[in-house]
Formats: sequence, C-alpha cells, structure tokens
Amino acid sequence: MTRAPARLEVHAWGAGPRVLLVHGNILNGPLSWSQQRPLAERWRLEILNRRGYGQSPSTERQDFAVDARDIVGLLADGAHLVGHSYGGIGALLAAAAWPQAVRSLTVIEPPVFRLAHGHAAADALAEQLRRLQAAGPADPAAYADAFVDAVGGGIRLPNPLPRQLDRSVRVLMAGRGPWEAEVPLATLRGAPFRKLVVSGGHHAGLGAICDTLAREIAAEHAVIAGEGHNVPRTGARFNARLEAFLRAT
Repeated sequence: MTRAPARLEVHAWGAGPRVLLVHGNILNGPLSWSQQRPLAERWRLEILNRRGYGQSPSTERQDFAVDARDIVGLLADGAHLVGHSYGGIGALLAAAAWPQAVRSLTVIEPPVFRLAHGHAAADALAEQLRRLQAAGPADPAAYADAFVDAVGGGIRLPNPLPRQLDRSVRVLMAGRGPWEAEVPLATLRGAPFRKLVVSGGHHAGLGAICDTLAREIAAEHAVIAGEGHNVPRTGARFNARLEAFLRAT
C-alpha cells in the first residue's frame, strides 16, 4: 500500500507497467477490483480508494471533478488508466486534462447521461437516480439497495451495513450527480492514447451512453455481459479483453 501526495490510499498489487484502477460507488477499490488480481502477475495494479473510501480523506459528498484532480496527481510520469462507473467519469476528465501521462484509457459504463440525452432509457435512468437522491430512503442500507437495483449492480449488501459501507453510501447519497458531467469529447478524440469503452449488455440506457462515447472519442467498444453494471466481476473474460488492449497499446 502506498500514499499519494494528497494522502489518498493506493493499494499496489504486482509489478510491471503501471495500471491505475479507479472504482465506482459503494464498494472500495480492493473490493471493486478483486477479480483483477491475476493481472498482477504481469502488471503493477495501483488500486485507488477515492475520497470517502478506506483510509483516503473523508468527504461529505463525492464529486467527479475532485476525483479527476486526484487522478491527475496519481498519474505521475505515466500509467494506463481504468475507471468504472462514477470513477469512469473522473478518469475521462483526468485523461482530457493531462493526456501526456495517459498510456491508454479504459472506461466501464461511465454514467455520462448528457451523452445520451433524448434516449428514453438513458433519460429514465438519470431521472430515477435524481429522484432517489432528492427523495430516496434516508436509511443508507435501503438507499444502497435502491441504487444497486437501478443501475443493475447485481449485488446484495448486508443489512445493517458495516461501518465502511455505511460511510461510502452516505458519500453517494450527498454526491454530485453524474447527470451534471460534461466530457470534453473533442479533446479526448484528439488525444494520442488508445481508448476502450466497455459495457455490460444489460441496460439500454447505459449501452447508449457507451455507444455514443466510443463513437465520439474514437474508442474501441467491447460488450462483456454476465454481471450487469459490475463488468469487472466477470473476472477472466474482462481481464482477457483488458489485457489484450493494454498489450496492443
């Protein structure tokens, strides 16, 4: 485990070319990327705990713009960058802000709803999440269940929530909504590194976002089904696709 300059917690697995992995909501970095450990035989996986998770600094609300600044600080002299869900928004913004340090960019179902505005399923999901944040359950466990059901997370969390999960759900409940995110598409399209967008083949709205993003930034698009929104949990199938992309880069 290492500490970034901002005292962010980063777990390091393995040795080799650097791959910085940025998790999404509720589950921390090591839990989110547990199925990627076999890649540490050939790559140095650096598993970030975003603010509000693990031993990283506390925050009352998550914010993808803050995540992006943190990610830029961690890229240092260069790394492959992989972001899932809300962490994918931060990864997109960081890659656009500091492209010279990005060796490749992979994002997995980043909920950039503005990219698919007008698509019925994407708009419905964005509205569902807005209503959940505005008037959803006050109990973090009930909120987490509603959120996971909405995005197709495919996991069941314990009730009552352990302290760390309770903390991360509260960060989500008060967080900056992903429907606010604006991604600099032209900057990313013109960036020299290769890009990969991955979707889970389970939700038409999230699929539409990924289709549009891949087209607009000239990225490859892979669909890996079986675990809904939590594509990394497919394990070997996701790992094989990611590693083939990294090696080609």
